[in-house]
Amino acid sequence: MPFNRSVNKAQKSFLYNVCDVLLNVVIIVATVAVIRTFIVSPFEVEGNSMVPTLEDNQYIIINKFLYIMGEPSRGDVVVFHPPSDSRKYYVKRIVGLPGDEIIIRDGKVIHVDNGVERELKEIYLDERNTGRTFIAPVGTGDKTEKKYTVPEGSYFLLGDNRQGSLDSRSFRSSQGEETPYVEVSNIAGKVWFVALPITKSHALQSPDYE
Repeated sequence: MPFNRSVNKAQKSFLYNVCDVLLNVVIIVATVAVIRTFIVSPFEVEGNSMVPTLEDNQYIIINKFLYIMGEPSRGDVVVFHPPSDSRKYYVKRIVGLPGDEIIIRDGKVIHVDNGVERELKEIYLDERNTGRTFIAPVGTGDKTEKKYTVPEGSYFLLGDNRQGSLDSRSFRSSQGEETPYVEVSNIAGKVWFVALPITKSHALQSPDYE
C-alpha cells in the first residue's frame, strides 16, 4: 500500500518537526531562565534617588554572576531588597563594607580605617548633593553626627541624590526600628550597563576612592 506508507511517512515527518520546534522552545526558555537567574537581568529605574548617575525610567542590566564569584565592592551601584520588604527592589550605591565604621558628619561621608578618618571623595555626586549627606529625614539638612558600624555579611548603601533618597539612613522595620544594613543575600547584582534610552546607554564603572 504505497499510499499508506506515504501518509505514515508524512505524519512521522510532521511529528518530528513539531517535536524539534518544541525542543528548541524549551531550550531557549531554559537558557533565558538560567541567564536571568544567575548571570544578567534587566530592571527599570523608578524615581530619582540615583540622579545624576541613573535617571527615572532608564532600563539597566545587572550582573548577578559577579557576586557569585566575588564580593561587592565600595562604590558599586547595586539592585537589592531593602531590609523591610523582600518584594521590592531598590537601586543604590554601596558606601560601607562589612566591618566598616561610617560616619555622617557635616554633610559628608567619613570612612574610618584602623582609627584613621578619611572623607570619601564622591565625584559622582552633583553640585546639589556634594557636601549634603544628612541624617534622616534626609531632606531636612540636619547635620547631627551619626556613626554606623556595618556588621559582617552586610552593607551600608546610599543613593546619589542624597537629599531625595530612601536608603540606609532611612530604612526602618515594621516596628519603626532602624535597620540600616542590607545583607549580602538581599543584593541581586551589580548595575553593569544602562541599556535604554539608547542615547544614554553606557557601561557603569565603580569609582576609585583613592
